[in-house]
Amino acid sequence: MKVEIHTLFQYLLETTGAEPEAIVGFSLSASPSLGDYLGDLDPGMSLDWNNRDFRGLPELRAHVLDQAGLAGACGPEHVLITAGAAEANYLAILQQLQPGDEIVLETPGWPQAEVLAKAIGARITRIARQEADGWRLPLDRLAKAVTGETRMIFLSNPNNPTGALLEAAEMDEIVRIAERAGAWLLVDEVYAGLEWDGPRTPSVAGLYGRGITTGSVSKALGLQGLRTGWLICRDEGLLRDALILRENSSEIMNVLGEAVAEIALRPPRFAKALHKARAEGRANLARMDAWVKRQPGLSWVTPRAGLIGLGRLPEGIDSDAFARRLLQPPYRTFLLPGSAYDQPGHIRLGVGGGAAVNLAEGLSRLSRALKDWR
Repeated sequence: MKVEIHTLFQYLLETTGAEPEAIVGFSLSASPSLGDYLGDLDPGMSLDWNNRDFRGLPELRAHVLDQAGLAGACGPEHVLITAGAAEANYLAILQQLQPGDEIVLETPGWPQAEVLAKAIGARITRIARQEADGWRLPLDRLAKAVTGETRMIFLSNPNNPTGALLEAAEMDEIVRIAERAGAWLLVDEVYAGLEWDGPRTPSVAGLYGRGITTGSVSKALGLQGLRTGWLICRDEGLLRDALILRENSSEIMNVLGEAVAEIALRPPRFAKALHKARAEGRANLARMDAWVKRQPGLSWVTPRAGLIGLGRLPEGIDSDAFARRLLQPPYRTFLLPGSAYDQPGHIRLGVGGGAAVNLAEGLSRLSRALKDWR
């Protein structure tokens, strides 16, 4: 199996050394520092693995269920701690999808599933979200696409990168569609908890025996560097398969990452951090929305959840050329072109990162670049 590089990662690799002075499109909340956790860490903690459970610290797995609203539907034995949501998705897809199997996925969406499916040799069926429809997932087309030949459905909720949100009734319908076909239903929930105009959607692991929920501490809590995420599923075979595959890749978890994530997800501390992230995200989103409305020819569908959305550029502007020009003097500002999500003519706009990304200045420079381009 040979994995080909995706456009999104290719662009990140090529621009790593650009040293921008501002970022417009940051995808996670402001990151805490290690010092915020030192008072709760045991300095005598061994830096060997956790010596308690290959699936991850039991108390961390309990916190994962609490924050996902799954404590009554799932037990800690249904949780596997992973190196971020990316590894959780990787483990589930590689163990369940074989050459020739069909996977149904959304576009635009998180590209990882398509990259892996191509490498495996699986058949890919895409369900397109339409900007004119507010980036909603067309359930009628999903229902027609999913058949007895479908092995897996892969979605992100809230959607990455549009910020569209599947509501509870929609998720129930998607579960019925998957159940009729006997398909696995994998829902990446990295932005869950950052909903702006509705409640958090119930996690699929509590709704369906073949439902797989993945998530991490990266986005809402800004703890991307911990590389700590999770896979939740009530199917014992899938959990065991994922654990076996992890044994042959990352093998065991980063014990320091586990320890800090466990502290971060302790209910009182988690509630406080999430409240802060939501307040900052909501305020920045309002500023971004007002800014977009002031830009001639620029538009977007305001995200219903998460920290990023897709902005449609004025007619005639190539998103790749524009993003690379924006990195150069006098602008020195980073954003992702829409080609990273197969959406040419768009750019990814984001409101995360806190003061470190210099968002206000980045938007000012972006305005100037749009005027200069015209």
